[in-house]
Amino acid sequence: MPTASAGASAPRHELGKLFAQQARLPRLPVPDLESTLAKYAESLEPLLGPGELARSKRLIREFGQSARARELQSRLEARAAEPGRANWLEEWWNDLSYMGYRDPVIPFVSYHYSFKDDPACTRPTQRAARLIAGAIAFRQMVVDGSLPPDMARTDPLCSHSYKFMFNACRVPGIPSDHCRTADYSGNESVVVARNGQFFVFSFVRNGAVLGADEIEATLDRIVEEADSSLPVPVGLLTADGRDAWTRARELLLRVAPENAEALDQIESSAFLVSLEKDRPATREELSRAIWHGDGRSRWFDKPCQFVVCDNARAGFCGEHSMMDGTPTLRLVDYVVAHSLQAPRGAQPPARPADFCALRFHTPAPVVAAVSRAGNTFRASVAKQHLRTLLFTAYGKETIKELGCSPDAYVQMLIQLAHFRLHGRVRPTYEASMTRRFLHGRTETCRSATCESAAWCHAMADPAADGDTRARLLRAALAKHSKLAREAADGRGVDRHLLGLRMLVSRGEPMPSIFEDPAYSYSSHWFLSTSQISSENLASYGWSEVTPRGYGVAYSILKGSLFIHVTCLRNEHGLDADRFVEHFEAAALDVRDMLAAQAQQQTQTQTQ
Repeated sequence: MPTASAGASAPRHELGKLFAQQARLPRLPVPDLESTLAKYAESLEPLLGPGELARSKRLIREFGQSARARELQSRLEARAAEPGRANWLEEWWNDLSYMGYRDPVIPFVSYHYSFKDDPACTRPTQRAARLIAGAIAFRQMVVDGSLPPDMARTDPLCSHSYKFMFNACRVPGIPSDHCRTADYSGNESVVVARNGQFFVFSFVRNGAVLGADEIEATLDRIVEEADSSLPVPVGLLTADGRDAWTRARELLLRVAPENAEALDQIESSAFLVSLEKDRPATREELSRAIWHGDGRSRWFDKPCQFVVCDNARAGFCGEHSMMDGTPTLRLVDYVVAHSLQAPRGAQPPARPADFCALRFHTPAPVVAAVSRAGNTFRASVAKQHLRTLLFTAYGKETIKELGCSPDAYVQMLIQLAHFRLHGRVRPTYEASMTRRFLHGRTETCRSATCESAAWCHAMADPAADGDTRARLLRAALAKHSKLAREAADGRGVDRHLLGLRMLVSRGEPMPSIFEDPAYSYSSHWFLSTSQISSENLASYGWSEVTPRGYGVAYSILKGSLFIHVTCLRNEHGLDADRFVEHFEAAALDVRDMLAAQAQQQTQTQTQ
């Protein structure tokens, strides 16, 4: 099967509407150096003490005035202009952030979407079959290119990441992993995981795609067979550190040829479906069940895994290396809508498709590797402190009525919640999508600003009146919206500085700006945040990106807000429960503050 490295284009056709705009997309720009350095210096102001800030600004100023800075900028501009290079950042980003990352992908890279319940679908295999049918239909639109490209208002977005959605798999390697992409034709298969075992069936029979009833009948037989035995749960190996998983995969390939065939079937399959035995009740239990489960019935390297529990609760677990959240959200929104359109009520018995169990040969060394991976997995997920909140007092419509940008507003709630909990401002990452550029992915919006810090301090100051607090909030909102627009336009700070640093040649001294402790500190994301909003989701989230910080996923819905907070249980005093409580209090306080100001203004105007 053909493969693609982390930085190479996938060896797949670009057909139809999905890829029709690719040639017209602009390339990711190289920002102006002076502008980037000015923004970087400003971003340090709320984070550093006076002495540290003065030193860092001096280093930034000296770098900006140096011939070295101009040389690195020139190298970056030359790289961006190279014929045939789609994106100057792509290879670096994919390797540094994902393929070269050596900690386990679960929980530290993967993310999840938990779906709302379908009251008319109470059997797990019925729910799974309908989701599979929707995923197959969506895949066909990707394969033939009939899916329209994603749009940002009137601008088409890059479709490159769709090449890595189906019939793809991350494959471990040292020093970096790679993404394998298999031919669409000849690989019309779904892998089903249950009770630590893997099964595969083709979703095409006699030239026709299986219906949901036929898939359900197939899943019923798979569950019956899977629950009758308990083999070594080889899937746990994908939850280990990447170097350990690399060695274990080599061991699997070495001990028996049937292992190579089983790996090939899993990696080349269209997608994977995990039928978990868990029966989650609370939102937190559902998040954990979809995100990681017990690790036995997963292949965490697959970019798309649908998960259905024994009480028919369901969701999606995504491996993040080659795709960000917007394409997979589009996938799951389509799949859920397709599922809800399926015929309701009893259906006549259907003939199941042929399937086969994927048998791994597991001698003692493999069993020992699986045991070690299981210990790593259980220790990692046990440390995760997870808390969710569905805030129903108001949502997007009320925020707009208050005259605020919904995303900037929630970002300020996050800032205030953290400030009230920990008493200081910390470096904050918000993912801004750059897919309007060819092969674009994300840029950082640095959400902790002088304006947001001033507002948080005013909220804690008993002497500050409501007008002052509201004025400072609106200044913080305006600043955040400006930074978010610049990031989406490819004019952020972090990716540009990364590009300059990467072009320091071996043997050349590293410029002092990059050895300044403020450089690493200001990009050490104590708050890692991102928004995905869909009425189909019950929750979504991921882990923190540093032991000293929080992972904060949020949704802004018409009449509600949702937040999913993770952190580690460790010596740094982090607390997801209290963070969520402070977020809820901040949401009520800010709404009441702005509503009171609006009422006061109305009264003044009518007098």
